[in-house]
Amino acid sequence: MRIISGIYKGRNLKGFDIDGTRPTMDRVKESLFAMIQNDIKGLNCLDLYAGSGSLGIEALSNGANHVTLVDQSKVAIDTIKENTKGMKSITIIHADAFKLHDHIKQKFNLVFLDPPYHKQLIGPTLQYLKKNNFLEKGAIVVCEYEEEQFDDTDFSLLKMRTYGKKNIKILKF
Repeated sequence: MRIISGIYKGRNLKGFDIDGTRPTMDRVKESLFAMIQNDIKGLNCLDLYAGSGSLGIEALSNGANHVTLVDQSKVAIDTIKENTKGMKSITIIHADAFKLHDHIKQKFNLVFLDPPYHKQLIGPTLQYLKKNNFLEKGAIVVCEYEEEQFDDTDFSLLKMRTYGKKNIKILKF
């Protein structure tokens, strides 16, 4: 696993073997970032259910202003800390996604949601982010999932792609 583009291009990342995670493969990540690359520069990014931090770090590498990486796993947080050594403009939070309001008050205009599959967390997380005012008007939300059905009626669908069993839905708030 590596950073595929931007100022950190080629940097290797640890964490492909964190228990309970499934890292976004390079070809999927490359396609995903090709879809949003013109919208990243200067944004405040939230990588929720961050795992290794790969998506947030990729956003930072491509010009995001600041990235907040959140995971409830201590192993994931330790991996994120190792993967972001020497990088600036990063906040790392060890917390449950639904307790984010205990840790930050800022709004985001780019959000990555890649929760554990089969737990039906995207819909509740979208509602939580909206209800707790974490989303800027016009925020881009990238959802990665397998078969989950979720309510996204408060969002506009920008793009949707399928890669085998993996689905990417890019929404705008």
